[in-house]
Amino acid sequence: MSETTETGERPRGARLIQNEATTEIPVHLLFRDDPDPVAVPLRPAVVGTGRTTAPRRMPPRAPARPAPTVDPALEERGGRALPGALGVLGGLAGAAGAVASLGWAGALPQVATEIAGLSRYEGTGLGPAQWAAVAGSGALTLFGFGGLARGRAGRAWVLTLFGRYRGTVRKSGLLWVNPLLLRRRTDVRLRHWRSEPMPVVDANGVALRVVVLVVWRIRDTARAAFGVEDHETYLRECVEADMARVLSQLPADAFHEDAPTLRNAEAVGDLLTRRLAADAEPVGIEVFSAQPTRIEYAPEVAAAMQRRRIAALDAQHRDSVLTSVVDSVEDTVTRLTTRGLVELDDYERKALVKDLTVAFYTGRGE
Repeated sequence: MSETTETGERPRGARLIQNEATTEIPVHLLFRDDPDPVAVPLRPAVVGTGRTTAPRRMPPRAPARPAPTVDPALEERGGRALPGALGVLGGLAGAAGAVASLGWAGALPQVATEIAGLSRYEGTGLGPAQWAAVAGSGALTLFGFGGLARGRAGRAWVLTLFGRYRGTVRKSGLLWVNPLLLRRRTDVRLRHWRSEPMPVVDANGVALRVVVLVVWRIRDTARAAFGVEDHETYLRECVEADMARVLSQLPADAFHEDAPTLRNAEAVGDLLTRRLAADAEPVGIEVFSAQPTRIEYAPEVAAAMQRRRIAALDAQHRDSVLTSVVDSVEDTVTRLTTRGLVELDDYERKALVKDLTVAFYTGRGE
């Protein structure tokens, strides 16, 4: 049964003003509508200009996932390559030996014998010894000229023999490499890749479009060539997967609170770089930087989020104006009373506070 007063009337409930940024304020303390104040039990609270909710912190690091493993024996090592001048000399020596062998057998054309001054020499004929000399000289010529290769700065040759890795040549200039080895050219320069807009979602499930710039290079040519089918495709798919993981931990915008968001491009880029480097390291790729260059809302939600942003900015402006007005009113009343310029009772103080609040707020609004 509800309590009643001695006159038989029920006591009036306390009318309170309360929002997310302030504590409970009884209405009778501001306005003169209720001459008889009503006692109101207030909860202990800290009055501040901002929200009382705890700000969201950066998400903790996720536990490290097991990194993909590759053949431990698959590691880059130097391949054998000789100066190209040795290959040229060997090829010329082989060609000279083949000509001499043919001349010895008398199988050179007449024009060649006349030039060499052997027109009266008939030769001994193509016997086993002559055939062996011609074959050996021809093989030397093929090996000498067939092994010549041009090494370029920023490029490397990955050498294999019957499917077995035989080393990597990173030298530049004219080189001689065993012609029996299969050579695969690999780009080891510092490279960058700018992605197309990728669809992701933030921590609140809002659709986003993100463009990321990745700076990378091949550190281990053996793993990049044989540890994965296509290292460039693998890197791009890792970028897309890691981007989805990182961006789903934070909201794109915090409209009504001071909390970390995806607008902190440096923090987001550092986290993305660490995760991408960990995923690409087993296949011999070294990632230096992975930075989002553009984070924007998807077209289907861009208009709604823009209106929400404008409303949040307007609310922040109103909150700052109200805080400034309250501080001004408090300072004015305090200075008037402490200096003894006026003597106010509770009723007059409430009236003065109300009038000053309306006057200051109207002036700030204009």
